[in-house]
Amino acid sequence: MRSLCLLVLIVVLDQLTKIWVINSFQLYETREILPGLFNLTYLTNKGAAFGFLAGVTAPWRHYFFLGLVSVALVLLAVFSYRLRDDHPLYGPALALIAGGAIGNVIDRLRLGSVVDFLDFYVAGHHWPAFNVADSAITVGVAVFLVANVLEERQKKRAAAGN
Repeated sequence: MRSLCLLVLIVVLDQLTKIWVINSFQLYETREILPGLFNLTYLTNKGAAFGFLAGVTAPWRHYFFLGLVSVALVLLAVFSYRLRDDHPLYGPALALIAGGAIGNVIDRLRLGSVVDFLDFYVAGHHWPAFNVADSAITVGVAVFLVANVLEERQKKRAAAGN
């Protein structure tokens, strides 16, 4: 139940921040927050991570992304069910990933592209802009990997103790 609440929290937070950006910024507008490090910049991304397939104008692109996310969400549900008892971090990790995926798919359905606005940079070198959903996916993957390493160590210790 906690994982479901986390998933819903991520979707709501993601959508609220994107609505705020859409209503408060002009497309491509930048506001400097931390000079030399961080801006809020309203961008849209019709592609996947790092703009993958963004230049493709074929109508299938939209359905490709929706299908891909649908398959990913089904797999996340299966993993969540199968791994629910293996490590306590798996549930929250998969909820973060699923919440992020849902947040971005809502944008695709509603707007035809994903709203990005978090713009980090150092010495003029910008990381690709991202959003709360992207952050949740990244943190979720990191937590999942840490949980996996911890689980494997625990299994090795248990096997060595026998």
